Amino acid sequence: MQRRFFGQSQKSSGRKSNAQINSSVLVFVILIITSSVLLLLSTMDFIFGVKNIGLSIFSGIRGGIYEVNSFVSRTILSISELATLRTEHANLLTQLDRYEELERSNAEIFQENIRLKEQLDFAQTLRYRNIPAQISGRDPDNLFSAIVINKGSYSGVSNNMAVVAWQNGTQALVGKVIQTGVFESLVMPVFDINSQVASRFSVSRFEGILEGQGSSESPLLMRFVPRRARDEINIGDIIITSGMGGIFPPGINIGRVSGINTPEYETTLEVVIVPMIDFSRLEYVFVMEAEIQE
Repeated sequence: MQRRFFGQSQKSSGRKSNAQINSSVLVFVILIITSSVLLLLSTMDFIFGVKNIGLSIFSGIRGGIYEVNSFVSRTILSISELATLRTEHANLLTQLDRYEELERSNAEIFQENIRLKEQLDFAQTLRYRNIPAQISGRDPDNLFSAIVINKGSYSGVSNNMAVVAWQNGTQALVGKVIQTGVFESLVMPVFDINSQVASRFSVSRFEGILEGQGSSESPLLMRFVPRRARDEINIGDIIITSGMGGIFPPGINIGRVSGINTPEYETTLEVVIVPMIDFSRLEYVFVMEAEIQE
């Protein structure tokens, strides 16, 4: 009886052990499955996290490379555009200089045409045959006093011909021809120290001899004016050629009275004359023949 009980006890204990084993196995399997699931989930999160981090880093690097490349491209393009703009600017400046030069040339030509028209109109009013000429230089062998004109014997110029000019709307005496070449001539101006011109007052008609003082900046002196003329002559009176001597035609303007000197022991007056011609601006002259036009 005791053996049967003992055997039953052993069988019961065996079933309990098997049940415990099965429970442990089941719990172990569940734990393994749960751990695997958790591990899988954590691994996927890690992988996705790594991917996100890599993607962020790669995106940042790619963005930086794009920005650097874009900056370099813009810089190169800006440098190229700057070089192009500088070239265009230089070309525009060159064209502007040409336009300004053309404008100056046109203005100079316009003024030259005006001056030539004035000279032509004046030439048509002269009572004497005339040869138009242009000032081409000064004679260094004559203390820079003699004037060189671009007409000579080939054009009909000869010594002792009177030379006049038209300036500021007035006809006035320049001087006379003293040396003639084939294509050029020398003119002794009225301010030359060797110049002497028979002259008179245009209103009172008193006569005298006009002499130069060697410089275009110095006034002329009219000598041998009768002392009695003092009460009839005034500052501003016009002095003209008298025609005496046969070189200078009568009635050509010379200058205006700027002063009257009365030497105490002299019987004549000394009259200071300012020439009507501004020799520093003289460009064109007319050589006058002695023969009167019909």
